[in-house]
Amino acid sequence: MAGNYKAEYVYVEAFATEIEISNSRLACKAELSKESLRMILNRFWNISYQAHGLRTCVEAVILVELFKHPHLLLLQIKNSIFKLPGGRLRPGESDIEGLKRKLSRKLTVNEDKTDWEVGECLGMWWRPDFETLLYPYMPPDGKSPKECTKLYLVRLPVSRKFIVPKNLKLLAVPLCQIHENYKTYGPIISGIPQLLSKFSFNIINS
Repeated sequence: MAGNYKAEYVYVEAFATEIEISNSRLACKAELSKESLRMILNRFWNISYQAHGLRTCVEAVILVELFKHPHLLLLQIKNSIFKLPGGRLRPGESDIEGLKRKLSRKLTVNEDKTDWEVGECLGMWWRPDFETLLYPYMPPDGKSPKECTKLYLVRLPVSRKFIVPKNLKLLAVPLCQIHENYKTYGPIISGIPQLLSKFSFNIINS
């Protein structure tokens, strides 16, 4: 990882209307039981699967250097949920183009003008059924998986300004804090330091 990377966090009022709509929907759904929500979500996934087949999600592993240590950029929702930048592909969309679209939408305001350097695929996770659990291997029972999540390494230029929606926080978290911290970050994010162990980090003194 050559060069010094500087992360800047900005919150944008332009997303306020969308956020208010999302929050109102969440407030309505909060009255439902967890079992009811699970059934509704499973039904939605089933309809989507029947229409489009395997759902593919792409997520970005973006590193920055802070205090002479590599940090991973994460989005935080409501001070508790951590996720990698990225999201679901559109039908027929390629992994690279879809990831670039998602990064531009979630981290910038110029969706069509930002160029992202997407590198190699670091890993793939599979959802064997319409449930919440993901596994780093194909289902052994021979069933067709319902979702695949792919992690791609994305390299930043020397300087980059990020702009995120108002309901999200952009955090730079040290790899030493993420490593095997399953309880806080979940299986995918907590396993990223192991995926990155094959790389050598070149920290340049400023």
